[in-house]
Amino acid sequence: MTSPAEADTEVVQARRPQPRRGVSLRDAGPPIALVVVFGVFAALSPGFRTLSNVQNVLDAAAVLAVVTIGISFVLMMGSIDLSAPGIMGASAITVALLVANNRNDNDLGFVGIAVAVLLAAGLGCLSGLALVLLKVPSFMATLGVSAVGLGLATLLFAGVQPNIADPMLEGWAVERFLGLAHLTWIALGCVLLGWLVQRYSRLGRYAFAIGGAEEVLALSGVRVAPYKVAVFTLAGAFYGLAGVMVTSQLSAGLVQAGRGYDFSAITAAVVGGTLLTGGRGGILHSTVGVLLVTVLTNGLVQVGVSPYWQGGVQGLIVVAAVAAAVIPQRRRNQVTK
Repeated sequence: MTSPAEADTEVVQARRPQPRRGVSLRDAGPPIALVVVFGVFAALSPGFRTLSNVQNVLDAAAVLAVVTIGISFVLMMGSIDLSAPGIMGASAITVALLVANNRNDNDLGFVGIAVAVLLAAGLGCLSGLALVLLKVPSFMATLGVSAVGLGLATLLFAGVQPNIADPMLEGWAVERFLGLAHLTWIALGCVLLGWLVQRYSRLGRYAFAIGGAEEVLALSGVRVAPYKVAVFTLAGAFYGLAGVMVTSQLSAGLVQAGRGYDFSAITAAVVGGTLLTGGRGGILHSTVGVLLVTVLTNGLVQVGVSPYWQGGVQGLIVVAAVAAAVIPQRRRNQVTK
């Protein structure tokens, strides 16, 4: 008879991505699309294919990449996270008030950054607790936490914008290494960290298992609830770091620092191949999606497309990506939820 521990191991191994011969079209599609889109815009606009513009694309993708890493872990579980705007706003105001600024005499430097990220992780944890303890659907729980974050940010803002004067934090956005802003290197480090967590940690493997077969995982004896809370906490930490990065870019803390990043991150993740229903995709898939969305946005600007049309194009892309991703499930289940 199989013990609970052995059953747990079997479930996790079953849900872990297995090595395959060759690459499926679903996995190869986003990288191919990225190359095609880049080639099209390079042909249409000489300015698009310059080295400086490529550097600008990578720099522009930095904050979105960090937010998308956080939201990808939630999507892998089959949940939805809409808390990024509020958490980023709270983190942005907090770090602006804790490092050297025009509002007070604080000058905590890196400690201020750490406190802002920890606050964001706490708000993410609140989302997870609302989900597992109160049984509130994830999109409603995270929407509520976003409102809490925005409310906290508004209280801290107190009608006076905090402008930062911390040379280290300001340097993240303006100083460069090997042609890329420090923010971009931070984002690359987050991509590596996210991939390592997904690939080699129990948290990452269970996130996949929860998204693919939560009932089976629970029946094997695994306590699913703590892992759900941990995933939302991890996502909140990434949102908090993204809020700090936006503060570095703007040299000021803004309540609306995270405005629109939730939709953009979900778009990037889905376009990259991370399913909204969970159990498929991951950090590298979503990172390709971030690059695809950023290249598309930059290319549309380079060829002179109106910003109003850019939003419409982004919306059509996410609908098309979701439709393409769910075709196999729809054929099998004959159900649309």
